[in-house]
Amino acid sequence: MGDGIEKFSLRQLRYFVTVAEAGTMAAAAERHHISQSAISLAVTQLERGLGVQLLLRRKSRGIALTDAGRRLLPEARTLLAHAGEVQSTAQSISQNVSGELTVGCFPTITPFVLPDILRRFPQLHPEVVLQLAEGSVSELTDRLLEGTCEVALLYDLGVSADITKTLLYRVRPYVLLAEDHPLADDRPIRLAELRGEPMVMLDMRPSADMFRAVLASGGVEPDVRFVSASFESVRSLVASGVGYSLLLQRPAATFTYSGPGLVYREIADDVLEVDVILAHARDARPTRRARAFSDYCIATYTTKGDRVS
Repeated sequence: MGDGIEKFSLRQLRYFVTVAEAGTMAAAAERHHISQSAISLAVTQLERGLGVQLLLRRKSRGIALTDAGRRLLPEARTLLAHAGEVQSTAQSISQNVSGELTVGCFPTITPFVLPDILRRFPQLHPEVVLQLAEGSVSELTDRLLEGTCEVALLYDLGVSADITKTLLYRVRPYVLLAEDHPLADDRPIRLAELRGEPMVMLDMRPSADMFRAVLASGGVEPDVRFVSASFESVRSLVASGVGYSLLLQRPAATFTYSGPGLVYREIADDVLEVDVILAHARDARPTRRARAFSDYCIATYTTKGDRVS
């Protein structure tokens, strides 16, 4: 070692990532169809080359990441993703975008954008395989920073400064009522009219906090009778007459799983609009497939301008 610097290989990084994800050397060896000792040796060589301990080997309890291991893991995933792109480029002169792309999506956004994306994006990039990861804003932010998904479609509510955001469109809260509710007509409703009415709350963080803030701007303290993290459950409960709700995304259909219909009412007050954004980790260099996905979303959604959904 003339320069005193140990080298490491992509194979060692790949085995390290697999061990971190699988939790044991044995499980990682099974995934790669090699011996457990080969996995262990590769990770040990990686630790020696980097000069830090990445894993704690615990008999009968698998492995645990050290602080250095946790910090290296997202960097290793990013490096391996780009190494895959280099290999893909070297194997083909066609410059086709290819590979697996994990896209994060907030659950209430998924049914309104993903069907169109899954239908049209593969027509432009047939060699890209899309995978979906759903979760709360904080969960998806963590996944972006960890490198387990490259891009995500989120509401801009409590997104950390480590995330780069691109505005796609805006949504405005509306009031959801049963079709036979006394307030169910077609004129805009003032929030004050909801005072004292029972409410069904969509409790999918941070949506509930935002809905409470919207109601507070109209002087309303919600009387929450039922709480659900399911968009369709909230709609069905409202349709059954349990109470009103506030939502952002608006299905074209006004019927529900349970049968009774719904009425959508605009809010007359000046209320907060919420940005739907395309997000990625600020310090991560996006792969070509992630850039292609971002370009598609920007071209598809921002050309429509700010819209109510």
